[in-house]
Amino acid sequence: MTKPDIIKVIETANWILRDGAKILSVRSHGRDRFYLPGGKIDPGETAHDAIMREINEELGVDLIAETIRELGTFAGQGHKQPDGAIVRMTCFVADYRGTLSPAREIAELRWLTPRERNLMAPMGQKITAALFDI
Repeated sequence: MTKPDIIKVIETANWILRDGAKILSVRSHGRDRFYLPGGKIDPGETAHDAIMREINEELGVDLIAETIRELGTFAGQGHKQPDGAIVRMTCFVADYRGTLSPAREIAELRWLTPRERNLMAPMGQKITAALFDI
């Protein structure tokens, strides 16, 4: 008898911030790829609460709660995750207050064009392609 495969699902909340044909992307210390800002949803936390917390921690800005709008959910193999680990990203758009600045685990922020999506982790590439209808 064989054991059934166990699929690990990592639930995240991510922020989509566009400036024309560019999308805000971040790179964590020690990572080689850019990601969409955001992170894991903690137990008992809503995706809405997680996106507000994560963006403040990572970029030092406050999302304006009444402008937060869910854009969609995307799922796929997580970058640098074991085979079968699925990342399910609930993506939001929102306005913000403050000045964007890398904080905590974020080493760099960059505005990437769709042509530069190869610098992103696979899920970021997938979402960018969908956003820009590539």
